[in-house]
Amino acid sequence: MEGNTWIQPDSTSKPISSKKLYETSWVYRYPHSIIDRERKIEMSEYSPPLEDMKFALKQVVDVDSLSEFPDFSEVGLEALDSLLDEASRFFNEVISPTNRTGDLEGSSLNDDGTVSTPTGFQEAYSQYVDAGWGAISFDPEYGGGGFPWLVGIAVTEMLTAANMALSLNPMLTQGSIHALTAHGDEDQKLVWLPKLITGEWAGTMNLTEPQAGSDVGALTTKAELQDDGSYKIMGQKIYITWGEHDLTENIIHLVLARTPDAPPGTKGISLFIVPKFIVNEDGTLGEENDIKCLSIEHKLGIHASPTCVLQFGDNGGATGYIVGEENSGMRYMFTMMNQARLAVGLEGLAVADRAYQQALDYALERMQGRRADTPKGESVAIIDHPDVRRMLMTMKAYIEAMRCLIYLNAKAIDIAHHHPNPEERQRGNELTDLLTPLSKSWCTDLGNELTSLGIQIHGGMGFVEETGAAQHYRDIRIAGIYEGTNGIQAIDLIGRKLAMRKGNVIRELLSEINETANELNEANLKQIGTPLEDAVKSMQEATEWLIEKGGASSDDGLAGATPYLRMFGTTVGGWLLAKSAVQAKKLIDAGDESDFLNAKIETAKFFSEQLLPQVSGLLPSAISGAHSLYAITPEKLRR
Repeated sequence: MEGNTWIQPDSTSKPISSKKLYETSWVYRYPHSIIDRERKIEMSEYSPPLEDMKFALKQVVDVDSLSEFPDFSEVGLEALDSLLDEASRFFNEVISPTNRTGDLEGSSLNDDGTVSTPTGFQEAYSQYVDAGWGAISFDPEYGGGGFPWLVGIAVTEMLTAANMALSLNPMLTQGSIHALTAHGDEDQKLVWLPKLITGEWAGTMNLTEPQAGSDVGALTTKAELQDDGSYKIMGQKIYITWGEHDLTENIIHLVLARTPDAPPGTKGISLFIVPKFIVNEDGTLGEENDIKCLSIEHKLGIHASPTCVLQFGDNGGATGYIVGEENSGMRYMFTMMNQARLAVGLEGLAVADRAYQQALDYALERMQGRRADTPKGESVAIIDHPDVRRMLMTMKAYIEAMRCLIYLNAKAIDIAHHHPNPEERQRGNELTDLLTPLSKSWCTDLGNELTSLGIQIHGGMGFVEETGAAQHYRDIRIAGIYEGTNGIQAIDLIGRKLAMRKGNVIRELLSEINETANELNEANLKQIGTPLEDAVKSMQEATEWLIEKGGASSDDGLAGATPYLRMFGTTVGGWLLAKSAVQAKKLIDAGDESDFLNAKIETAKFFSEQLLPQVSGLLPSAISGAHSLYAITPEKLRR
């Protein structure tokens, strides 16, 4: 930083002024804002970063290649730009304004057990359904748009950033659609899928019980077979997201329960469809089912999302219909959960991006402090201070890396389900399995850290609720907890995922990352390539150590799980930004030079120089074993 200029990491680069930084794509420019008239505090409205989203889709993960798949050859991927432009307009104008209202009002439980959502939610959700945004990536046979899941993820990013609390409703519905598509019979698909896909009906996931949190095998909800082939469901479920609400005319609960002779543990769990209203043979809604919302939780964040305690069977039992085979429910539910975990990782990206937008707006307008060249009595915008620049660049670099990771994970799902070559589908499955814990955990951990940085950039005003900065921090905190805590994701990574093909799935990915590092060095981008090579070496050492220790089968392996996941996520993030830089340089060399493309290269340099060294720094934590964790007895942990 010299005067009022920002020196790019490359010492040969020209300085760029703060004004130019704002007006170009070095950092996103977000002009939309609303004013709190009481406090005269500016709060940023969400504006999707379309240029960056399109670059990640086209240049980094190659969305166009999916048009070669027979399933996607006629969906109209050539019109993707127009689709994203319209989605951007919709989520900016219709959904984003409900975010603040939802936080302030929250959803409320009425005396009759119904739940009322905040002002404007019904109208906004109705427009969402009418526009068909929730249906675009589902099977056209049941009313979906047939687009790749990758395209749906990009649209969902906009929805989630616009209003995370509201986005949880479609997220759970999408999970229900995946589970029923994969495991329901044809009659069930015809009855339930069309209205779930349109969003006219909502879906939920019912696993957790008071005594059974992460240990799902301890659940006790009962399911008794009836003469007509249906079941009576009796039990209580807690933490049911959008378990009761007024946005849709019916709510389709997917419930895990035990039949009378089921074996203990997860092997004795079956999956049931339990609707709020029974559906008649002609498709109309009949009587209300025996389901009651006992309470909704008072939470740190996502206030507009009603988190319910549901009682099934207060008056003889709720009517349910078994999905697939008895005692296979846990396997079926994982179909729903794996998709949900990617969507939760997306929350980390989306909310962090919204926090970044607001922090950037504030940093550009907040006048505070002087620089060496500032006349006495005058102050500068805080974006001119190096530490604020560091925080903004950290947010920007991580957000772009997270976006690439989430999109790559979504493309892997498309390959796994739709590639015409079985061997490629298998590779897609392996990559999906490997990336999902990274997407879920790394991105939500960063969501917590980056929204905290957003508050820090605001200074004391970030701690004041009127600015809205604290809402992002509060909302995203849950994401590292639900859909399998981040610690469980780390155990899954070093247990199941590290073991895939005896460790060769991870080894092959690390080899591919090294190839990109070599390409960078050859392209005169050693500032990016060399740190990436160092990260890969540390990852290889940690990987072989964990394999030798048996992954999750030993305390030593388990002790290294969380730092290993952080190492892996950071390495993959650095790799994807490196690929961004390679693509940007190719476009520049072809004559398409722009501030946006130059910013891609500089952001990758920042990540490599400032953030990627964490990988080597975490290596001792990943391979030191468990001795220091157990050196002090539980009794001595009390001070």
